[in-house]
Amino acid sequence: MGPSLTRMMKRAGPARRVMAVSRWSDAGAANALRNDGVEIIQADLLDARALAALPDAPNVVFMAGQKFGTAGNPATTWAMNAAVPAFVAERYAGSRTVVFSTGNVYPLTRASGGGSRETDEPAPIGEYAYSCLARERIFAAAAARHGTPVAIVRLNYAHDLRYGVLTDLATRIVRRESVDLCMSYVNVIWQGDANAIALSLLPLAQTMPPHIVNVAGPQLLRIADVAHALGTRLHVDPVFTGDETPDALLSNTSHMRELFTDPLLPLDVLLDWVASWVLQGGRLLGKPTQFEKRDGTF
Repeated sequence: MGPSLTRMMKRAGPARRVMAVSRWSDAGAANALRNDGVEIIQADLLDARALAALPDAPNVVFMAGQKFGTAGNPATTWAMNAAVPAFVAERYAGSRTVVFSTGNVYPLTRASGGGSRETDEPAPIGEYAYSCLARERIFAAAAARHGTPVAIVRLNYAHDLRYGVLTDLATRIVRRESVDLCMSYVNVIWQGDANAIALSLLPLAQTMPPHIVNVAGPQLLRIADVAHALGTRLHVDPVFTGDETPDALLSNTSHMRELFTDPLLPLDVLLDWVASWVLQGGRLLGKPTQFEKRDGTF
């Protein structure tokens, strides 16, 4: 999401200095952003000297983290999701900060209940989710200690054509692979909408407590229904495995819609785009969301 978000920032304010900090293992992505006017800074955020050398900034969007590979290397996940936030929160103390988190900090809830709200107590499942809650707590501590205005984005699930829950489903369907129904419901939001909302939270950041917002699709989508809708567009009948369950990882977006009333990309449009992208062999990132995981192991 980072490259798309920084491009959005630059388009919104061409004269504004926009910096993107990463290790930049993908040189092509870095060069493409540079050509769009984004200042590229190569740094390892686990390196205290590299972090200290970063330019000052009045506005920070924190997106660093690790999810996949947690089961095999939990230490790195905790370093990225807990240690790096502690370093960054100190380095940019006082800077208005939007922190990307995840809906995984919530427990599974029944779809009939409308999803978890920001006021619900977190109940993470698995090390990844716990480390993400640690990230939130660390930035909240910085808000209290330094008066740093913080907004926390609990994201669930952003979607680009190259990746996302719908792309996962579409690729399985077109390959005649079975669709697992064990996680029977899901939220989906277009990545562009998620980025726009995250940036719009900068002026709404607050110190105590940080402003927490579920950023997700407002519809609680039934996986079987979505698979059939994609199958129609792909001209393939989906095959299912597993039994449907009444609970899932779901977010209630009432607060988000109170804050941001602009229309979101309609689901039917996103389904059309995804099906067309997969049928024409569009580039995929090869990073499945693993949304169907119920045990929090990634």
